[in-house]
Order: sequence, then structure tokens, then C-alpha cells
Amino acid sequence: MPLACLTMHTQPLPTTHTGHTGATYATATPVGQDMALPECAGGESFALMVQGQSMVPEFLEGEIILIEPEGLAKDGSYVLAWHQEGWTFRQLMRSGTGWLLHPLNPAFADEPIPDLIPVRGVIIQKALPGRRRASKHYI
Repeated sequence: MPLACLTMHTQPLPTTHTGHTGATYATATPVGQDMALPECAGGESFALMVQGQSMVPEFLEGEIILIEPEGLAKDGSYVLAWHQEGWTFRQLMRSGTGWLLHPLNPAFADEPIPDLIPVRGVIIQKALPGRRRASKHYI
């Protein structure tokens, strides 16, 4: 699922590509062994716009999600993760000794991850642009 930063800066937005499962991911530049959050993130909460259909019906294309990079990721949380060389937005689910990045849309496949290292932030709120009352909190 491509992600677009909603801050004013002069850096180009990430480009997108299609992964082996057919899901679209945003690309990013590696930083050492670890992947950095999008430049709009820093250490503070930041907003992204939902693009794609992998998280419907809870998250619709065009909605704004607020991410807390230092939020507590737990079973059932909605998270931003660096997975398969791209950023993805999924629900985190416990699976045996590991975890799954679970899309809410059944047309997309679960992606197993062995630990929480790929998780870079927790979604704490969503909103629909121009509709203040359509906001929903997740913590």
C-alpha cells in the first residue's frame, strides 16, 4: 500500500512498486542495516494518506492515518512496517511464535514476520479530510 507523507517538504514522495503478492508498496532508501521512517516522521507522530484497498472496510483510500513511531505494538494493533523492501500498513496479529501483518481485505494475503523489528509505528487515529466528526481513535 503506497503511503504519502502529509507534511510540507521539498523531498520527492516515495515511488511505488508491486510486490510478489500483488500488493503495492512504497519504496524507501536503506539506512545502514535498518530502514528509516519516512522523512516526514522524525521522532514525533506523523500523518499518512491511505492509498489502495488492502485495509478496507476499516480504512478507505484517501483517509488520513496518524502514526506514533514509539507506540506500543501489540496483537490487534494497526501498524506501519518495513516489509519486503517497502512500507506497508497492516493489522498486527500473533501467530504461534511469530507475528502476521494482516490485511483486512481478504483479497490480500497475510505476511508472516518472525518478530516486531519491522514494525516502525502504531496507527493511533484516522480521519477523513474535511470531515472532523469522521475521526476515530485506536488507543
